[in-house]
Amino acid sequence: MDAGRIYREATVTGASPLALVVRLYEQIIQDLRQAIKAFEQNDIQLRTGKINHAILVIGYLESQLNFAEGGKPAETLHNFYAVLRGALIAAQVRQSKELLAQQITDVLAIREAWIAVERAESGNIGAVGKPPAAPANTAPLEWNG
Repeated sequence: MDAGRIYREATVTGASPLALVVRLYEQIIQDLRQAIKAFEQNDIQLRTGKINHAILVIGYLESQLNFAEGGKPAETLHNFYAVLRGALIAAQVRQSKELLAQQITDVLAIREAWIAVERAESGNIGAVGKPPAAPANTAPLEWNG
């Protein structure tokens, strides 16, 4: 029995679209942390697989941007995803775990912004403005991570 998979499925069942976005960011962070461990263990196959998976999740997030309703925030996220994807490729080519660590920091910052938006949407204290271009649909993304 895969406890990690059971946890992931439980966290997305009945989750709001914003919670699903947060979960996808968490998946990217997890992939990149595992890629750093793979660097340290000189496991090229695992490192490549984790970076590729993070890029897949980024592509999914990007594909769900709603530019018509999201406006400037959607454009900003689109640009962030492009830079992030490029940095992950550069980290792989340069074999730089430091570059991966910086991407984790950046993804954590954006994840925190989504959490703030989710809290504001649910009526919690600390409300902020309109959420940045939440995904147009929240169809489940299948993978074995």
